Amino acid sequence: MTPRRNNVLQGTLVLLVLRTLDARGPLHGYAITSAIHALSDELLRVEEGSLYPALHRMEQDGWLEGEWGVTEKNREARFYAITAAGRRQLRRERESWDRLTEGVGRVLACA
Repeated sequence: MTPRRNNVLQGTLVLLVLRTLDARGPLHGYAITSAIHALSDELLRVEEGSLYPALHRMEQDGWLEGEWGVTEKNREARFYAITAAGRRQLRRERESWDRLTEGVGRVLACA
């Protein structure tokens, strides 16, 4: 039996990326996906095809700053860091997530 792959729910990617960068500091795209995968005990997988467009949008929105650098494997990559505006957005995303999970929890508790 093939193990199920759990892709990140649409709408949670911004929250996960901002929180990861807030906690870990500047990271390149592959390191962001690896961190989310590891921090979730391998329950969540962020596909690079979803990540990079999201990173570009967040950079355009002013939530992230990108800078070219060299990875630990001596490859050139764009490193992303959260901005003050990104931290404000992270608070909003977290509040929205808390409301959503509270609502889902209430529905699930109904018998």
